[in-house]
Amino acid sequence: MKIIGFVGWSGSGKTTLIVRLIPVLLDRGVSVSTIKHAHHDFEIDQPGKDSFEHRAAGAGEVLVSSARRWALIHEHRGAPEPNLEELISHLSSVDLVIVEGFKHHAHDKIGVHRKGNRPPLGAPEGHLVAVASDEPLAEVTLPVLALNDAPAIVEFIIAHCGLAARDVA
Repeated sequence: MKIIGFVGWSGSGKTTLIVRLIPVLLDRGVSVSTIKHAHHDFEIDQPGKDSFEHRAAGAGEVLVSSARRWALIHEHRGAPEPNLEELISHLSSVDLVIVEGFKHHAHDKIGVHRKGNRPPLGAPEGHLVAVASDEPLAEVTLPVLALNDAPAIVEFIIAHCGLAARDVA
């Protein structure tokens, strides 16, 4: 599986961009999964639901299944947060994994920048391969992609990751 990440300051539009890119990637025949890093304690289950109660009682993992989807909730219970490779190993095989966050991991990333935000966020380990921006960035030596041009960003990703894209009719 190929990996491309998106990094940027809070409010820069990373999620909005990813949500716009996924349908374009699918239309190009590229299967996609995503991993989102949350920088805070988050809850995907609700108190009072059976699965929440199972987890609250001490279950290390709770798998919830229906005819439409399934979800696995894994509690760390004091163990360290898994690294990106471990998380990816839990995904089914796809052409491309889009990662939001994990800015310190050594995978290629596209920085997301909006006019008026702080300077573009660079990838600390030098894995930034492009910047998607809504304004020209003369000081950036990497490719600068138009933030609102999802098809052009998808073409960059397909070429950069060496994906075999095809138009799906």
